Amino acid sequence: MRIPPQHVDVLIVGSGLAGLTAALELAPTHRVAVVTKCGIGDSASSWAQGGIAAVMAEQDSYAAHVNDTQVAGAGLCDPDASYFTVENAPAAIQWLCDLGVPFSMENGALHLTREGGHSHRRIVHATDATGAAIQRTLSQRAQPHPNITFFEHHMLVDLMTHPGAPLRCQGAYLLNVLCGTVQTFSATHTVLATGGAGKVYRHTTNPDTATGDGIAAAWRAGCQIGNMEFIQFHPTCLYHPEVKNFLISEALRGEGGMLKLPAHLGGHRFMPDHDFRAELAPRDVVARAIDFEMKKHGIDHVNLDISHKSPAFIQSHFPTIMARCAELGIDITQAPIPVVPAAHYVCGGVVTDLQGRTQIQGLYAIGEATCTGLHGANRLASNSLLECIVFAQSATRSIQAEPRVNRMPVPEWPHHNAIHADTPLALTQQMDELRRLMWDDVGIVRSDERLARAAQRIQQLQQDMPALAAQKTITREWLEWRNLVQVAELIVTSAQMRCESRGLHFNRDYPKQLPQARPTVLQPVSCVTC
Repeated sequence: MRIPPQHVDVLIVGSGLAGLTAALELAPTHRVAVVTKCGIGDSASSWAQGGIAAVMAEQDSYAAHVNDTQVAGAGLCDPDASYFTVENAPAAIQWLCDLGVPFSMENGALHLTREGGHSHRRIVHATDATGAAIQRTLSQRAQPHPNITFFEHHMLVDLMTHPGAPLRCQGAYLLNVLCGTVQTFSATHTVLATGGAGKVYRHTTNPDTATGDGIAAAWRAGCQIGNMEFIQFHPTCLYHPEVKNFLISEALRGEGGMLKLPAHLGGHRFMPDHDFRAELAPRDVVARAIDFEMKKHGIDHVNLDISHKSPAFIQSHFPTIMARCAELGIDITQAPIPVVPAAHYVCGGVVTDLQGRTQIQGLYAIGEATCTGLHGANRLASNSLLECIVFAQSATRSIQAEPRVNRMPVPEWPHHNAIHADTPLALTQQMDELRRLMWDDVGIVRSDERLARAAQRIQQLQQDMPALAAQKTITREWLEWRNLVQVAELIVTSAQMRCESRGLHFNRDYPKQLPQARPTVLQPVSCVTC
């Protein structure tokens, strides 16, 4: 069945905080389509517990926030991106407040908590479910807007580009996951807000949608990709056989939670042995410390203990965590929480400028799918939701300032329509193998030998993968597999290029940090839609 192309002013791929912010800001002046491969609320933004960092207290300063960002980023943060983001943070918080986001209050003012790596209390939050509160509010604002149309269960297949100099994006090809057809969406501007790629690892805090779709599609289209070796492993993901990706917020350590060995090993609090900041050290330091202790003692988890705080304090600050743990038989007012590190955030991605523009005209990227330069070698806690808003608003201003271009003829889907098919067992097995490979060889601690082994296996997987034109069926699972293999290659290639240990990238063969911090930028040899 052939479906006529959809024509919109702006096509936004992704319905998380970045995508919804862009949609709401553009809706007064543009016709916007927001596409998402699941439901509107099925994004990593909804899972964010901690909050949004912003200088709101009198004793705090922009300079302090920038310095904390750069310290966490191990000297690799772009100064312009850091200042740009931090200086626009208070306005971003006000924008959310004006929309009605129910942030936690204290004595008539926004309650500010503190998280690891921050020198001041500057985290604006909605108890311990900030992302869900923001996502719910923005969705309620966006869904009834007459200029915003949502297309749920539509997955990005490839970006549609017009050859020439300069290369221009004309929209995208999208798979309707429910009926199995590929549809053409043409747009003057296309915005990638597709999130991260945590599913490339065996253990992750990310939802199942985080398969690097935008990063992989942008690379195939001809965009530069930067700093993909810097994968942030959240130190404290709940370790439980019934739950695979429930994270325990950074704020719990910020409010006094202590990391300890299990009781049969004496319950020793070990973070002071690794860093003078103890539990308030940046995430990479904490994750490596936990990884070290687990390997040293041959254990599969450590404990995070906040039971020394009063039950009333825990209930008021961490109701979501407390309730979820209680469902699993863990009373966090009396007992510690078993935790393990898990892949959490990709600090690299599609290279953009401060307006979210990529190297392809008409193509923007915002949110976790990008490399803006803000995070450097390690993301400072609660800077990610902030980045989503600041860069989404900056991108929309750029789009609104650009003249309307005449619509060019758009090519139809060059291959056949997709049809439904069950996920082959072989594909599932290959997916599991890839995720285990990345966890074992390209995880928290790396080496040249392990990276070479991973690169060789990924190359074989790519060679064995049929081209898109040769596929008899095109499914969400196959597209995600294609994207994850591509993202894995980008991560490994970037890691092999960095002959030092910096931030989130730790290589046993290069344990020291080089005197000068340089980003890793990969440039496609050619623009290929395969």
